[in-house]
Amino acid sequence: MTRLAGTTGLAGTTLGWVDGVRDSVVAARLARSARLAGRRENAGRAGSRPPRVVVVGGGFAGLGLLRHLEARLPPDAAELTLLSPVDHQLYTSLLPRVCAGDVEPRHLAVATRAVLRRTVLRLGHAVSVDLGGRTVTLRTRDGGHETVEWDRLVLAPGAVTRTFDIPGLAEHALGLKNLAEAVYLRDHVLRQLEYADAAPDETARRQRCTFVVVGAGYTGTELAAQLARFTADAVKHYPRLRAEDLRWLLLDLAPRVLPELNPALGRRAAAVLAERGVDVRLGTSVSEAHADRVVLTDGTAVPTHTLVWCAGVAPSPLMATLGLETVKGRLRTDEFFAIPGTEDVFALGDAAAVPDLTKPDAPPAGQTAQHAMREGAAAARNVAASLGHGRRRRYSHRDLGFVVDLGGTDAVGNPLGLTLSGLPAAVVTQGYHLYSLPAWSNRLRLASDMALAVFAPPQIVQLGFQAPAHPSISAAENTDLYGGS
Repeated sequence: MTRLAGTTGLAGTTLGWVDGVRDSVVAARLARSARLAGRRENAGRAGSRPPRVVVVGGGFAGLGLLRHLEARLPPDAAELTLLSPVDHQLYTSLLPRVCAGDVEPRHLAVATRAVLRRTVLRLGHAVSVDLGGRTVTLRTRDGGHETVEWDRLVLAPGAVTRTFDIPGLAEHALGLKNLAEAVYLRDHVLRQLEYADAAPDETARRQRCTFVVVGAGYTGTELAAQLARFTADAVKHYPRLRAEDLRWLLLDLAPRVLPELNPALGRRAAAVLAERGVDVRLGTSVSEAHADRVVLTDGTAVPTHTLVWCAGVAPSPLMATLGLETVKGRLRTDEFFAIPGTEDVFALGDAAAVPDLTKPDAPPAGQTAQHAMREGAAAARNVAASLGHGRRRRYSHRDLGFVVDLGGTDAVGNPLGLTLSGLPAAVVTQGYHLYSLPAWSNRLRLASDMALAVFAPPQIVQLGFQAPAHPSISAAENTDLYGGS
């Protein structure tokens, strides 16, 4: 009886295994049929061409996604199209170094055509999306409008400088979100030193030598630290200026510098700022801005011709035109980057509220380059899966830490949870930036810039670009194109 029972069990197991294999084969055939049906559907919708994947935005997220799509998809699987106002991805993390003259501006611009082989680039701003008609309206550089059809739409337009309804801010504040703003700011600072050197009295000289930065987060702290160091070197070239004439103010409503990092690193960064003469005022911001002064929230009037606004970022204004659910202006997505209530539309990067599954309650992932780059790789897998290639996966990424470049041999950071400051942090910071650039030519040029910054004196010279008629944040970042265009 025992033997028979064993034989019967074996037969049952064998038959179950055969049934399982048969079911798996049937499931695989059904899945393949579904993929083929999806491809035929896309081909029928698009006519004779393959399905078109249109990506809005060529930043960390958008360019990264296209690089991975080109690697994942066969050449005939889809047409890849990028809509972007520029022909490069800007490595924004090092813009303060452009302002300080340590890095040549072009070396942070990764040419789109150097990293993408099959993607068609269409220059312009995507100003509206017709979800029902599956089209995007592109405003070209000459002011015209073009209609771009899509079968898969990926929204990764990034972010712009976050501003507030503060009197005079729109007219007089400078931003730091693109190369034009960085180069203009460098020229502006040097121009103030020239004006100060020729000023008729001490009051005018001090006014020209006073610089106000709002925002003690990553960008504002890096900018204030590096430009304070730069101007301290530059002032030696002006015979009528003294180091004591320079005045740098860093303002923030937060209770400490670098509130995103642990307090120890914030204190170290604050110490470096103090060593360089930066007047850090916490719990304070700007209540009014004028051409020749700013008024602080504590009522203090500061005579100055320079106000730099680094108080965070806001999602691209394109998101507000879609009529879809947003989270603080960011387009809500699921963990697969798909937008609820739409078909074949994905979003990622700073303009998307992608849930961070590594944290309780899955809040939106941080608006950082680190998340954007990894979202690009993960979203590419899911877009490819929607075309019948591979399987989609949830996005999950644990922060690898952050680094803050304070210029020279000073930096702070917590890479992989390790708290660093000073020279070790500076070495790690520069190595991280070199690694993160997606093109070897840019890495080599940046490495040479870094070496020159150590061994060669800074160049105290304006680049001489023509100043815009209205050097405002909205003009530099083209935020006025949406909604009323």
